[in-house]
Amino acid sequence: MTHAEEWTVGVYLSEEDGTTKARAVLDNGKTTMTGRGTARCNPEDVEIPAIGDELAASRAMRDLAGQLMRAADRDLAAVGAAAPSPPRTDYGWPEDRP
Repeated sequence: MTHAEEWTVGVYLSEEDGTTKARAVLDNGKTTMTGRGTARCNPEDVEIPAIGDELAASRAMRDLAGQLMRAADRDLAAVGAAAPSPPRTDYGWPEDRP
């Protein structure tokens, strides 16, 4: 059976007072999921906005990937497939990480 879909991901960035925030929004045509990430510039470091953007965006996409993995785990369990061993626990990036 042939199967094709197009999923789109938009990454939205904003920066204020040395903190960059990112949202990665996945739309698969049936539902949406949103991953979030932040990056903070150390006051003693040179401010290079592109680095904050990269860090925040990558953390948002990592959060989104974790959500997708958990959804896949739930869907697998719903059809009787074995759960991953050991269970996955390291999803996303803590929002309040220094």
